[in-house]
Amino acid sequence: MVATKKSLFSIVFFAFITTAAHAGLPIQHWQSASGAQVYFVENHDLPIVDVSVNFAAGSSQDTLEKAGTAAMTQRLLTLGASGMTDDEIANKFADLGAVLGGDFDVDRASLKLRTLSSEREKSAALQLLASLLQKPDFPAKVLEREKARTISGLQEDATLPESISNRAFTAALYGSHPYALDDAITPESVAKLTRDDLIAFYQRYYTRNNAVVAIIGDLTRSQAEQLTDQLTEQLPQGQAVTALPAVPLPQAAVEKRIPHHAAQSHILLGYPGIKRIDPDYFALYVGNYILGGGGFVSRLTEEVREKRGLVYSVYSYFAPLREAGPFQIGLQTKREQTGQALSVVRDTLKKFVTDGPTSKELKAAKDNLTGGFALRLDSNSKVLDYLSVIGFYDLPLTWLDDYVGHVNKVTVAQIKDAFSRRIKPDNMVTIIVGNTE
Repeated sequence: MVATKKSLFSIVFFAFITTAAHAGLPIQHWQSASGAQVYFVENHDLPIVDVSVNFAAGSSQDTLEKAGTAAMTQRLLTLGASGMTDDEIANKFADLGAVLGGDFDVDRASLKLRTLSSEREKSAALQLLASLLQKPDFPAKVLEREKARTISGLQEDATLPESISNRAFTAALYGSHPYALDDAITPESVAKLTRDDLIAFYQRYYTRNNAVVAIIGDLTRSQAEQLTDQLTEQLPQGQAVTALPAVPLPQAAVEKRIPHHAAQSHILLGYPGIKRIDPDYFALYVGNYILGGGGFVSRLTEEVREKRGLVYSVYSYFAPLREAGPFQIGLQTKREQTGQALSVVRDTLKKFVTDGPTSKELKAAKDNLTGGFALRLDSNSKVLDYLSVIGFYDLPLTWLDDYVGHVNKVTVAQIKDAFSRRIKPDNMVTIIVGNTE
C-alpha cells in the first residue's frame, strides 16, 4: 500500500498571519483559512510544482481488531473519487503528465502530486488531487479487490524471514503501544474491514486542521495560498488527533528465536530510540553514523565483516517518530555463525555505549555527513519530503539551514553521554529468525 497538527484555527486568521522565511532555504509558513498548516518554497528553476498533503493518519491510529484500516483508507483515496474509477483517475493523471504518489507509516499518511506549472496542466491536476482528498468514494468492489490483494501479500510475507523478523521485532519492542499496530495487520483483521470503517476513519483523521501541506515549485505565494484552499477547504471538519502515549522502556532483555529453513539467520536487535524533536538528536545521529550508519566505514562493519567475515552487511539506525521510534541493529549471517556474530555485535555496541567514539572517528563522520548534505537537497522532490517532515513534526523552519552547524558542534563527550543514557544494551530486544540453537 502507498507510504502528527497544531491547535484549532481561529477563522479570523488568514493566510498572511504567522509567516516566516529565512535566508538559506526560504521556507514560508502560514496557517490557511481552512486551518491547514502550509510550508512553501518558491522555486522557478523548473516549470514544475510538487505538493504533498499530510495527515496524522498512520497505522498508530488503527485498532487491533481492525488493524489495516489506516493503510487501506489511504490506498483507496486514489482508487475512486467524484464518481471516477481508478482507471479513469490514472488515465487523467497520465494525460496531464502528472505523477501521483504518497507515503504511509506509523505516524503519517499523505498524497503527493508532481505536475507541470503551466496553467492548463496544473489546474486540472490539482482539481483531480482535490477530488481524491475531499470526495473519495471508497468503492465497495475496489475495497474487496484490495483486501484480497493485501491478504495474499500478508500470506506470502508470513513465509519470508525478513517479514517474520520485522513483525516479531515490532511486537517485542512496542508491546501494547500503538506503534505495534504497524506490524499487527493479519489476514483476519483485513477481512473484517468494511466500507463504513474506511469512511469513519477518513472523517476522523483526514480533516482540515490536521492537514499539513508542503509545496515547492514554480508558483507564487498567492498561487500557493489558492492551491492550499483548493485542496483543503472541503475536507471534513474535525478535532485534533489525540496524542500518542509515551513508549515504555524495556526493563529486561527480550530474546526470541523463530525457526525457519532459511540458509542464513536474520537478526534484529533494538531499543526505543528518539522522537523527531529531541535534545539528543544530533549526538545520537552522528554517533550512530560511527557505530553502524556509515556503511563500510562504521564500527559494526569493521568488527563483524572486515575483521571476522561473519556478514556481508550490518547496519544500525535511529528512526525518529512522534514518540520514540526504534533504534535497530540488523544483520544476516550463516546459521552456524549466529552465536558468534551476535556476540560480536553486542560487544561492539557495549563498548561504544561505554567509551564512545574516538576523535578520529568523529572527524571522519562529520566530514562525510556535512560534505554529502547538499545532495539531500538537490531536487524539488527531496526538498518536498523535508518540508513535509518539518511541518508534520513542527520542527524549526531553520532545521535544514542549521543542520551542518549542529553536526559540527557534536563532541565525543556528547555522543558518549547520549548513548549511555538512551541505549541500554542489557535490556535490548533481540529477534533471531533461522537458527534456534
